[in-house]
Amino acid sequence: HYDADGNEEQVQINATPLFDEEGRLQFMGESIIPVRTRSTESFLVGRSDSMQRVAKQAQRVAPTRTTVLLVGESGTGKECLARYIHERSDRASGPFVVFDCAASGDSEELERRLFGEVDDAGEVVAEGVFQQADGGTLFVDEICELPLASQLKLLRALECGEIQPLGATDYRRVDVRVIIASVGDLQQRVEAGTLRKDLYYRLSAFPIQLPPLRERRQDIPLLARHFLRQYQPEPALQKLSPEVEAALLGHHYPGNVRELRNLIERAVIYAADEPLRVEHLVFDHLLFAEDADQAATPPVLDESLRRLVDRRGSGPSAEEMLQVLEECGGHRGKAAQRLGISERTLYRRLKRLRLGG
Repeated sequence: HYDADGNEEQVQINATPLFDEEGRLQFMGESIIPVRTRSTESFLVGRSDSMQRVAKQAQRVAPTRTTVLLVGESGTGKECLARYIHERSDRASGPFVVFDCAASGDSEELERRLFGEVDDAGEVVAEGVFQQADGGTLFVDEICELPLASQLKLLRALECGEIQPLGATDYRRVDVRVIIASVGDLQQRVEAGTLRKDLYYRLSAFPIQLPPLRERRQDIPLLARHFLRQYQPEPALQKLSPEVEAALLGHHYPGNVRELRNLIERAVIYAADEPLRVEHLVFDHLLFAEDADQAATPPVLDESLRRLVDRRGSGPSAEEMLQVLEECGGHRGKAAQRLGISERTLYRRLKRLRLGG
């Protein structure tokens, strides 16, 4: 879809049929809802039913002040969805701040980063993420890693809009919309005693479950093309061949959307200024395999990919290129085929090494 200024944007189109009293279709009403904003990287890509449900839930809750709980496996796009909700809220012009509970040190350091710190005179020594997100949205990731003592302070912030910085004896008002994310089942954490029950009920007001990529396989080509456009600036090279698409669809993606994004970024680097081919796809489980022949490779991958994996992305050395070129009688096409690269790439690398003619 293109907006009034001719700029491309991704949208969701909802169609509603209108009938007359006798049940005859009179016309179809359509509403177009942007799912991508030009000002940010916060947008949703997907046509699967599960992602359409996620988009509709996000659109419903975005204009409200309700705390949102995003649940999904690692790499499913929880932060992306949080940004999407922020951009569709009345806080879009305010800050969007990310806080990862799993990467915040000990309990005191975590509370300092969350709520800030004041000195004996009550002056701010360090701003916490709640102060930084004032007037905007705070995305709290890995909520299950938050210590129980800090959970009580977070609960007060959610219910009363008040925080207590380290060193303070009073509470201070903040205007922050909070979006929480979790990989695991919060109910199990409550039963295990690592998550407060009252906090659990506060967080459960509006949960959104993000599906793993293996359950939305029809979105894989869409996502791959999206990432290809991100990492490959040349429009002529922003296409997926049927062979590449089949290889992408044949993978399980335990790392979900993040793994697919990394795969495409890596493939673009391998492909350089050539169209993407199957041999450029090096899946995560092959990256650090001690023996590429023992790695479980998808059946669509051929021996050229195995050679590419063996080299760990460094490409053939000058000595290897010279040796193979000599064995092929100086025939660059045959040498390139044996090296697992294109003739154009071989020529460019030889020229760079001042070895070409």
